[in-house]
Amino acid sequence: MPSSHPDQALFEGQKPFPLIAACDHYAGTEKTMTKALALQEAHTAAFDVTLDLEDGAPTGQEKSQAELVVDLLNSEANAKGRAGVRIHDHASPYWRQDVDLLVRGAGRRIAHITIPKAETARQLAEMITYIQNACAFTEVGREIPIHVLIETHGALFDAYKIAALPWLRGLDFGIMDFVSSHHGAISSEAMKSPQQFEHVLLRRAKGIQVSAALAHGLVPAHGVTLAVRDQAQVRDDAQRARDEFGYLRMWSIHPSQIDPILEAFAPRTAELEIAARVLCEAVTKSWAPVDIDGKLYDRASYRYFWQLAKRARLNDQALPGDLLTAFFSEDSASAS
Repeated sequence: MPSSHPDQALFEGQKPFPLIAACDHYAGTEKTMTKALALQEAHTAAFDVTLDLEDGAPTGQEKSQAELVVDLLNSEANAKGRAGVRIHDHASPYWRQDVDLLVRGAGRRIAHITIPKAETARQLAEMITYIQNACAFTEVGREIPIHVLIETHGALFDAYKIAALPWLRGLDFGIMDFVSSHHGAISSEAMKSPQQFEHVLLRRAKGIQVSAALAHGLVPAHGVTLAVRDQAQVRDDAQRARDEFGYLRMWSIHPSQIDPILEAFAPRTAELEIAARVLCEAVTKSWAPVDIDGKLYDRASYRYFWQLAKRARLNDQALPGDLLTAFFSEDSASAS
């Protein structure tokens, strides 16, 4: 008998699209990393934390910083198990040391590894192979999801090749380095709103990045907003990233940015209500097309609404009761 659970009925034989938090919070000092993990544990909605070994970390302390991150990953502070690490880039003499220390010391506890300043797909392939070999050598026994920053001309040119590499889960956009790489051809005003969403070169770059990510089943993530404490601006920036460009995730660089980002990326209540009606009717018809209020819905619609419902659940949003009962009870969850 065919499964009635959407994860089996609607996506049989397909690679599942990653279900990860809409906010990725960056921290690079011992104080901010410890605080970030404490906030993550206390927060009802899910957000990820990335512990930084690169631009957000102290310089001259590369080995001790990596060792500190390993200790944090293995500690009770990492209660949610949702902490990743940004390592150094390919041009740095420290990236192999980063990988060796992290994989050997905390390979089973790293939620993801983010690779910055990629120049070519070939460079990234070398780094990913090194990570894979480190995992095999230390018998980690799992794939560590990898996120790649698109923030150079070369990475943008190779975006589709990069997105096809193994172990990748997301493509992130690094606006600061991308603007800087244009040698003044793009004004520094484009590092912030509104120009970060309106400059033609940035719109083009973001469009390519998002398209490459989604074409290969990866999560596209928007980079930072410099409005550190202006929550209204943060929310507006996140909303534009979501609605105008199709981003499904965004970086936070200050604790006050986390909630506005989660709010902006949260599924709308009206859509969740439609999702409940459509999915609950569809399951009674064994996922055949259904007519609701004169509109026809089929399996493509069902996939959309189911992914929407799962993102809302991850975001700790209130779901319509019938949707919650039908698909998110303990029994139905065990089928997923």
